Amino acid sequence: MTNKLPPVYFYLPQADWTDDMTDNADTYWVGFRRGVYCWTLQTYLRLNASGFPCQLISTLPDEGIILAHWDSLPPDLQPGPKQMIVCFQADRARHPYAQIHVVQNPLALSLKTMTLGDRFLLPGDRYFLPLWPQPGLIPRDPSRGDRFENIAFFGLEENIVPELRTASWREQLANLGLNWRVVSDFDLWNNYSEIDAILAIRSFGRQEYSWKPASKLYNAWHAGVPAILGYDSAFRHERKSELDYLEVLSLADTLQALAKLQGNSELRRNIIQNGRCRAVETFPTELTKRWQTFLEAVAIPAYHRWCTSPNLVKKSFLLRRRLAIQTKDSRKNLQKLRNRFGIRSRLKSLIPKA
Repeated sequence: MTNKLPPVYFYLPQADWTDDMTDNADTYWVGFRRGVYCWTLQTYLRLNASGFPCQLISTLPDEGIILAHWDSLPPDLQPGPKQMIVCFQADRARHPYAQIHVVQNPLALSLKTMTLGDRFLLPGDRYFLPLWPQPGLIPRDPSRGDRFENIAFFGLEENIVPELRTASWREQLANLGLNWRVVSDFDLWNNYSEIDAILAIRSFGRQEYSWKPASKLYNAWHAGVPAILGYDSAFRHERKSELDYLEVLSLADTLQALAKLQGNSELRRNIIQNGRCRAVETFPTELTKRWQTFLEAVAIPAYHRWCTSPNLVKKSFLLRRRLAIQTKDSRKNLQKLRNRFGIRSRLKSLIPKA
């Protein structure tokens, strides 16, 4: 640590320290499939390798900036007068007492994703940072050239739309001369060497999945393969052109997108080249810079404000958080009623327009 910076800690509970835990974020380690490792451990390894002063710890310190995954933080953990808790929210809810949350989807910053009353009862900052791309990723083998045969989904089969889990789906792809692969083996999640395109569709329709990251898209760019994706808000946030990925809302759309790619090798080459350019934005070196900026411009100033704030301010913060916990269920029920009867829209309609 330096005299200019407060101590910065990445907290990983002792129970999560394994004998095979990697010390290199550039190698493929199956442990990175878990949030506590791909957020806490990988971020620490990247920052530490860059020379940023930080420590990986197994016990909570009495003071300093404490960065940890939601799963690692006890729900009743309250910050002390010299503690700043930065929670990696991932696809969880907000931690009751963390002063700052790092989210993996920018839509999570929107007030519309908050429960009624959270805006007032859960004070604190939220900050978007992309999840790291797959460590140790093996890109598509260039020797495959313009071959278009193997279509894959990387992940657990339960996380793909049900229509793509059927024998009928496999038959339809076989009729197109395509092979369908569900890569659910953790040991192969980094290997795109024989893949010609990926599918990642949680559901058909327009569900936004405000808590999910754009990792499938980042990995496709880095792997050099076209991506056919659903309506996820994380994907749409990243989209700058039609070459970034093909969006589908139905089974018919999906088959049409595959036929489009299959019949147009030039389009595939353009998508792959565009992906190489877009992948630069999520190179580990670039994301490490963003993390340094976050710590220096957001977390450290917030830490100093917290440490120097009057006790009354700290007590007010904790009181509002306790009220948020105690009223959570009732506020959710009120929100459901409001949404059901469109109360908010009706009230807005009564306000005269300027």
